[in-house]
Amino acid sequence: MLLLERDTFLSELRQWFDVAASGNGHLVFVAGEAGVGKTALVTAFGRMVEQEASPFYGACDPLSTPRPLGPLLDIAAQAGEGLRHVLEQDDHHQRALPAFHSFLARRAQPALVVIEDAHWADEATLDLLRFIGRRVASTRALMLVTYRDDEIGPRHPLRVVLGDLATSPTVRRMHLPPLSESAVRTLAAGTDFDPVELHRQTGGNPFFVTEVLAAGGQGIPLTVRDAVLARAARLPSAARAILDAAAVIGAYAETDLLSQVVSAEMSAVEDAVAGGMLLPRDNGYAFRHELARQTILDALSPTRRVTLHRAVLQALRAVGTGPDDLARLAHHAEEAGDREAVLAYAPAAAQRASSLGARREAAAQYERALRFAGDLDPVERAALLEGFALEAYHTDQMDRAIAARQEAVEIWRAAGNPRKVGENLCHLTRVLIMAGRNAEAKQAISEAVSVLESLPPGAELAFAYQVYAHFHMLDRDTDTAVTWGEKALELAERCQDEITVIAAYNTIGSALLVGGDMSGTGPLERSLQLALQAGQENHAAIAYTNLGSGLGEMHQFAEAIRWLEEGIAFTAERDLDTQRWYMCAWLALVRLYQGEWDAAVDAALDVTRRPGISAISRIMAFVALGRLRARRGDPDAWIALDEALEMARVTATLQRLAPVHAARAEAAWLAGDADRTLHEACAAYDLALHHRHIWFTGELAYWQWRAGARVTVPPWAGEPYRLQIEGDWAAAAECWREMNCPYEMARALAESDDEAALRQALDVFRDLGAAPMVAHVSRRLRAVGARGIPRGPRPSTRQHPAGLTRREAEVLDLMAQGLSNTEIAGRLYLSPKTVEHHVSSILTKLNVSSRHEAIRVAERRSGEPRASVGTGQPE
Repeated sequence: MLLLERDTFLSELRQWFDVAASGNGHLVFVAGEAGVGKTALVTAFGRMVEQEASPFYGACDPLSTPRPLGPLLDIAAQAGEGLRHVLEQDDHHQRALPAFHSFLARRAQPALVVIEDAHWADEATLDLLRFIGRRVASTRALMLVTYRDDEIGPRHPLRVVLGDLATSPTVRRMHLPPLSESAVRTLAAGTDFDPVELHRQTGGNPFFVTEVLAAGGQGIPLTVRDAVLARAARLPSAARAILDAAAVIGAYAETDLLSQVVSAEMSAVEDAVAGGMLLPRDNGYAFRHELARQTILDALSPTRRVTLHRAVLQALRAVGTGPDDLARLAHHAEEAGDREAVLAYAPAAAQRASSLGARREAAAQYERALRFAGDLDPVERAALLEGFALEAYHTDQMDRAIAARQEAVEIWRAAGNPRKVGENLCHLTRVLIMAGRNAEAKQAISEAVSVLESLPPGAELAFAYQVYAHFHMLDRDTDTAVTWGEKALELAERCQDEITVIAAYNTIGSALLVGGDMSGTGPLERSLQLALQAGQENHAAIAYTNLGSGLGEMHQFAEAIRWLEEGIAFTAERDLDTQRWYMCAWLALVRLYQGEWDAAVDAALDVTRRPGISAISRIMAFVALGRLRARRGDPDAWIALDEALEMARVTATLQRLAPVHAARAEAAWLAGDADRTLHEACAAYDLALHHRHIWFTGELAYWQWRAGARVTVPPWAGEPYRLQIEGDWAAAAECWREMNCPYEMARALAESDDEAALRQALDVFRDLGAAPMVAHVSRRLRAVGARGIPRGPRPSTRQHPAGLTRREAEVLDLMAQGLSNTEIAGRLYLSPKTVEHHVSSILTKLNVSSRHEAIRVAERRSGEPRASVGTGQPE
């Protein structure tokens, strides 16, 4: 096939290769729709630099459950014993990732690493891309990763990886567009095809075009499937049998395996190659394109497909397999309907995937086994259920994890094994808590403790005590949490249960801290120290999280920032994203209190825009976002606050409800709605009083007072709020100043009738861009007879060359990227009506009548061109 309209892309790859060869490695994501020519491009480039670089090629598997780290296994086979030895160890994938980076970093000669079809990547391979992408600069490697961008939606795991690496200066993006009509005309030269019609029907997709041309019939087939099958039908029957077998084997068919699955002369394989269906590759064969393989596979009759999968399974068993072949064996076993083989290979594949950090693949393998375990011995089925439940928990499939744990509990109950009943009830409690089903969680952990206390004490009971304590800590029931946490710690130390000891210190410290006892940082730091010493990175991440969020909840903002920033760096380095994003959400809240509003909104949006983020992280990020929008006077504050409330209600806990209702009370007060302010402030107040929560009680009482209600604030409530309710605005302002909370300090000053205090408050609010409070204080100054009250736009508006607000500038940027109002609304968590309002305001301020005119005017005023729209050029 001619490589048309790709010279620019080859030139760019050449430039990045030269940079990488000089010692500044790069990773390039090469995107495009299926069949657009990504493989042809990287293959051509490989030929360009084959005399200068060591090539390494790997591919992701299109199996129903892919091999963990499949591309790295391919590369290891080419790299030699060192890297292969690491991958053969039954260890966590964190060991393999540094080994691969070290392999690249110590090479004297430049390396070209190609990983194809990343849209099929397993979870561990995605970790590899994230890991290497952050460290490739220290190598002399150019790493090319191809993927189908038309197959990764907004929630696809690869989309998250692309977002994580978006700001890296050594990670590049390249998008291959379809061919132009002119290129199709070149390809169709000398044939009877109408190039205009060919381009229209194929959309310029090179694979579609070449397959249709290769079919050679009259006219253009309606689908690529017809073109592929017509081409295959012209092959001799023996060659077609080779295609069938190769399609079943997978994206790559080893020569030895192919010959065992189907008895055919080598000439039959040569016919398939000559016919353009297969390409020689290393010691085997691959289809010219995955679409061709899938077309052949789909055309097989069910009986023929099963027969071939059985033959592949038998051949794989005959040649001998290793741990990284388990996923492949399980796939063929299921397709062959071989129950015994599925139950032998799928659980083993699940355990291997779990050890490599590929949790979703592990869950899928356990699920595969369970589909064949209907009449399995109940105890054996319970083991599968436990494995699946654990992996489903880690991959945020809470409802399915709950169902699996509940079934396991009933099996062990029927088997008369109370220890296993208690153990599974403990795990069930944790999942129920994550799902926000706290009433059921309390029932489950209470039963677990009761069951396990009837047995001789052991590690299971220590675990139950810790989970019971953790449940009460989350509910802010400090005394109960500490009591049970100490019981867990004492028993765990007797049983030498290191993990429960670490968790118990964490729970005790967290309970003390959020109960207002700053000594709680001691046990938390002890938990962190023990976790780091034991190599328990996940428990260390939880300790960082609870130190940062707990201190933030207690308004110890300087200390909170220290732990949050340290924890975020720790988790980012190790790709522990669940804890990382929760800390990022809390950092957004803390930055908001510290007056760093731009940093706060950036951090909050970074969390809310990501797919697959846990509910608790999203709640806190939406609280920060909604509160900030309300303080700035943005009309869309309630969108964020409504979403936060919907999620918080499910948890039914003070920890989530109080900050949400406090933020909603403030937003209502800023909007001048006293009735709604009082309603929101009362919604979680009794719960805060019951748990004697210092800051939740103080703030909710404060908003009741601001709504005009008479409220008696307890003496132990947050001091600045209590002082404001008592009328001592000066002392309250000083408290807020010492805590470096400028907005809250100015709000206290604004409660005065003193002109100097009001002017000081006005200056703070104007600097922050707090439009509603600027208006409020201006009215108060006029009421006390002040003159010369400043007017004019807030600083964020004055700074924009076109006079736009920050939000309007964000909308204009997305307009320039070609997004519709609905798409902009989804990106910024606004309503389409709000976006329409912003667009109208932008057009008015720029004195233009269309979106395109607005983009051009903004470019002229700012001196910086906006992103191009629909150019079809590389990103």
